Amino acid sequence: MTTRSTAKDHRIAPHVALVLVQIMFGTWPIFGKVVLRSMSSTSLVGLRIFGAAAVFTLLQRRLGELRRLPKRVFTWLVLSSLLGVVLNQLLFVKGLSLTTAINATLLTTTIPVFTLILSIVLGHDRASLRHFLGIALAAAGVIYLVDPWRANFTAQTTLGNIFVLCSSLCYGTYIAVSRDLFRRYGALTVITWIFLVGAVVSLPIAAYSWSGEEFGGVSAGVLLLLVGIILVPTVGAYYLNAWASTRVPPSVVAVYIYLQPLLAFGLAPLVLGERWNSRTVVACALIFAGVAVVTIREKVSSSRFQVSSSSSKG
Repeated sequence: MTTRSTAKDHRIAPHVALVLVQIMFGTWPIFGKVVLRSMSSTSLVGLRIFGAAAVFTLLQRRLGELRRLPKRVFTWLVLSSLLGVVLNQLLFVKGLSLTTAINATLLTTTIPVFTLILSIVLGHDRASLRHFLGIALAAAGVIYLVDPWRANFTAQTTLGNIFVLCSSLCYGTYIAVSRDLFRRYGALTVITWIFLVGAVVSLPIAAYSWSGEEFGGVSAGVLLLLVGIILVPTVGAYYLNAWASTRVPPSVVAVYIYLQPLLAFGLAPLVLGERWNSRTVVACALIFAGVAVVTIREKVSSSRFQVSSSSSKG
C-alpha cells in the first residue's frame, strides 16, 4: 500500500510542480511592468540573470559542492544557457516593449509546438496525434481567451512580434535540448551552471546598460519587487521546471505553459474586480482538455511502468 502511494506521489509531483511554475511565471509580467518604470528592459534582465546566478550558487554551496560537469557537455550547457536564459529573456522583454500584451500572449502559444517538434527530432517524444491534438486544443483555448480580433499586427508592432516569436522558439528549444543534462547531472547543478554561464555571456550587454542607469533613485518598493522577480519567477520557476523535466517528457512540460494566461484571467476577478464571462469558461474547458490529452496518457504509462517494476521485483 505504501509503495503504491509513493509511486502515485512520484507521478503527481511533477505535474503539481509544473502548475506552480506557471503561477510563478505569471507573476513576472506584473512585477516586471512596475520595475520597468525605473530601469530599462536590458538592465532588468541583467539583474534578473545575475541575481538568480548568485542565489543558485548559494543554494548549491549550502547543499554541497557545485558539481563539475564533463567537458563533452559544455556545448550543450552553453546552448541551453543562451536559449533558455539570455536570448529568451532579452528577446521577450524587448519584444513586449515593442508590441501589445495580446500579441505576446498569442505568439507564446507556439512554444509547445516548437518544443514538441524538437523533442521528436531528439528522440525524447514520439510523433502522435494525441500530442498535436492536445496542443491544438490548449492553443485554441488561449487564442479564444485573448480574442485574436483585438490583436494589433501592424507595421508598428512587427519588430516586437518577431522578437516574441524568436523568444518562443528559443524557450521551446531550451526545454527540449536541456532535458538530458537535467536527467544526467541533476536539476540544481545544471540550472546553477546554466545561470552562471548566462551571467558571463550577458555581462558586456548588462554592464553597458547599467552604466546609463541611475540606481540611486530606485525606490525601496521597486527593489523589493526586483528581489521578488529573482526569487519567484526566476529561481523558483526555473528550478521546478528543470526538476519536472527529469520526470516527464518535454511536450508535457511545454503544454502547461497554456495555463499561464488562464491563471492571469482567473486572478482578474480577485485583483481587478472583473467578472468571468462565457468566453473565459469556454477557454478554460479547451485549455484543460488540451493539457489533459497530453498528460493523462503519460500518467497511465508511468503507472504501468511502476506496476511492472514492482512485479519484476516481487
